[in-house]
Amino acid sequence: MAHDLTRRPVHLGLGASASSEPEFTGRDWYEDYAERHAGDGKEGRLVSMFTFDAPWDSWEMHPEGSEVVVCTAGEITLIQEIDAREVRTRLSAGQYAINAPGVWHTADVAGPATALFITAGAGTRIRAR
Repeated sequence: MAHDLTRRPVHLGLGASASSEPEFTGRDWYEDYAERHAGDGKEGRLVSMFTFDAPWDSWEMHPEGSEVVVCTAGEITLIQEIDAREVRTRLSAGQYAINAPGVWHTADVAGPATALFITAGAGTRIRAR
């Protein structure tokens, strides 16, 4: 059965498992996701895809593992806080960057842009931008 990744993320879990997740409904969705897959700990990965038409309004950080960010359409500027400075990496379709564990990051877009995320989300923290 085919699913739309922009609406129904995928969880990659222990034992090389993959499961289709319920439809994404907003930030509260992540709490339910964390509860569903708590047993996978930091080895669990969330695969999701979002289209953005404005800069992000928050920073996020994943303390337990890396996150892969793949631009699939448009351009996205990933902004990472590394050694007390902002590092900007422009990604165009087909390019990726990695957010290392513990690195705060956000993003800017000049027009519509779509990105695929593979996230070790255990312990994710959010702060206002």
